[in-house]
Amino acid sequence: MNPVTQEVGRARERREDERFLRGAGCFVDDFKLPGLCHAVVMRSAMAHGRIVSIDTAAALAVPGVFAVFTHADIAEWASAIPVRAGAVAGLDGYLQLPLARDTVRYVGEPLAVVLAEDQYAAEDGADLVYADIDQMDAVVTIADALRNDILVHADSGTNLAAHYVARRGDADSAFAQADYTRKETFHCHRHSSVPLETRGLVARWDTATGRLQVWGATKVPFYNRRLLAQMLGLDENAVDLIELDVGGSFGARGEFYPEDLLIPLVARLTGRAVKWIEDRRENLIAMNHSREMECELEIGARRDGTILGLRGKLFADMGAYARTTGGIVPAKAAMFLPGPYDIAHYSCEVNAVMTNKTPSGTFRGPGRYEANFFRERLIDMMAADLGLDPAAVRLANLIRPEQMPYQIGKLVPYEESAEYDGGDYPFVFRHALEKVDYAGLAGVRGKLIDGKWHGVGMACFVDSSGAGPAEYARLMVNAPTDIHLFTGASSAGQGHETAFAQILADEIGLPAPAIQVFHGSTTGVARGFGTYHGRGLVMGGSAVKRVGEAFVAQLLGEAARRSGLALADLAYRGGAVFNRHTRDTIVSVEQLCEEKRRGDAAARRLLQADAHFAQTVCTFEYGTQIAHVAIDAQTSTLEVIRLVTVEDCGNVINPLIVHGQVIGAAVQGLGGTLLEEFVYDDFGQMLCGSFADYLLPTSTDFPNVEAYSLNMAPSLLNPLGAKGVGEGGIEGVGGAIANAVADALQSFGVKVVSLPLSPNNISRLIRETRAPQAP
Repeated sequence: MNPVTQEVGRARERREDERFLRGAGCFVDDFKLPGLCHAVVMRSAMAHGRIVSIDTAAALAVPGVFAVFTHADIAEWASAIPVRAGAVAGLDGYLQLPLARDTVRYVGEPLAVVLAEDQYAAEDGADLVYADIDQMDAVVTIADALRNDILVHADSGTNLAAHYVARRGDADSAFAQADYTRKETFHCHRHSSVPLETRGLVARWDTATGRLQVWGATKVPFYNRRLLAQMLGLDENAVDLIELDVGGSFGARGEFYPEDLLIPLVARLTGRAVKWIEDRRENLIAMNHSREMECELEIGARRDGTILGLRGKLFADMGAYARTTGGIVPAKAAMFLPGPYDIAHYSCEVNAVMTNKTPSGTFRGPGRYEANFFRERLIDMMAADLGLDPAAVRLANLIRPEQMPYQIGKLVPYEESAEYDGGDYPFVFRHALEKVDYAGLAGVRGKLIDGKWHGVGMACFVDSSGAGPAEYARLMVNAPTDIHLFTGASSAGQGHETAFAQILADEIGLPAPAIQVFHGSTTGVARGFGTYHGRGLVMGGSAVKRVGEAFVAQLLGEAARRSGLALADLAYRGGAVFNRHTRDTIVSVEQLCEEKRRGDAAARRLLQADAHFAQTVCTFEYGTQIAHVAIDAQTSTLEVIRLVTVEDCGNVINPLIVHGQVIGAAVQGLGGTLLEEFVYDDFGQMLCGSFADYLLPTSTDFPNVEAYSLNMAPSLLNPLGAKGVGEGGIEGVGGAIANAVADALQSFGVKVVSLPLSPNNISRLIRETRAPQAP
């Protein structure tokens, strides 16, 4: 690091926010091209049925509609969309075609694409596409799926798409030695990320050059470009995926969906620039869902609360198809069921089942949120049974610093054996207890105060972040005040333009405002990957640091060549290389820029640099979340009096961005825990297709959310010492709130084993249990 600017560690406001606040952002629906036409995807209104025919004549008669495509029209290019990550054996037998061929398997499955001169005509045309479908019974629940009476994919012979066992140690022997055991079945509900901006694409095919351009890419643009090119039979270098401003992703947006083939394909077939923007109902029924999982979990312990073993059976509802990241969710739930605790003996049977519902994929903290709810709830139940304080039980079982690195074994079939890389889990836990004054809250737990029952709940978490594939960066200096940084890391609101400029500024000793960051597009760097799994800063930021180092090394080498001095006699500071002894400047950025303006090719080369950062091993963030809630038993409403998150995310590049990430994740977790749920009827119809009945938190719903980031264990696996931070803040919310609700309603004898904890569900818990004892 060059010590002149010292940007890293400063709480800088996000520079990208200025254009958003002024309304100057360019999201995909803002992007326009000459001759642009509009696409609407006609979707199945039936959850399960056999396609007899699709009649497009009435749609084509609508003024302005000029093309309608069904599977028969695109069959040449309509291969199944493969699994990108989380390739659990068996899932590849349940892949989705871009347009349904002979069977529909969920409400919202694409059947046709209608093109028209304007959006309204395209929508009118889509309404008139008639699909004759013989309705079949739908598989709606995990229990229905496991019976195999009705098959979602008839040719598969089963609805159980994947099955394996994750284990370490000898769980059965541990349970044989246990003084105490308890088994419970938990259920985590179906919900999703619901970004502020719905999905959309603009595609243009240039017939003369044979080049395809697609605007609206995000998350993994380089992988999506490769897959799109393969499906279309194009050279990868003939396809550009260009990232615009993005209004949220959270793991769901940016994967390769049917529309990611359909819109570029119809642009190529018609020779027209095509725009597709989904409406909110489409977004709710067509974008990946997540979270729906059941878990039978058993814990074995000594009487003093020392955990000896953990056994589980997970059943994940994958929906109708195995999407690009669907396998990650159950796999990571099994991986993180033991959490941050020293549990040497563990086994978990993992089952992925197919149903006639929207397919599932990743959503911020995939599998972790669910696993933490299951485990943390069971730990509280155990503590109550044994008459122990739940905080004391956790403190006694958390992995200790002297046990680091802690081997967790090979718990994921598509990954190698892993280890927690470092940290002080007990310290962070105690810090959280101090922040909420846990000892001082003892007097309110389970008590009726001013008409509300108060409870305190906690959950600990650990999460992997920041591993391969490699990430890339390219630097181009036009002037000391005009520096362009290109990164393969994509951005959906994480603040990369600010944080990456801070990292580079420290490396090259030039001011951060001079650095303009271009992210995510395949046109910026020759290779790249994207942002997910907390890798944006860890991998992308490390590549930025490397490109800064490479640039400085080039200038030092040039100064050595010009001066004849050894590198040891040279130093770089503030954009210039000077003689350490005489302090004379030998070469500077400003000088090289002037030489470049005069046509010097060598100077041009020196003012550019490329670098990458590769790491296959994950680093692990960890932390604790503690909630204090108050429940009105008459109305079943819940007030979050306080939710505190304390976590260790390694070296913090920008504290303001980190704070915002954790707060945002925690609020998103509260929405998922208390408000959001996709509900289906017996026919596979989703009953909450708008924000009138799929509830999201507003800015005033949860005013008392706090976040504290520590640096107990900077990562040794990347040059920044950083760990991922975007997911930890959501991962313990379900467990902490569930434990707080159980604590508040302990005198009612409630048994909290399911999410969400909506007013309806809290009311049901109270109705189904006994009345409280007099306070």
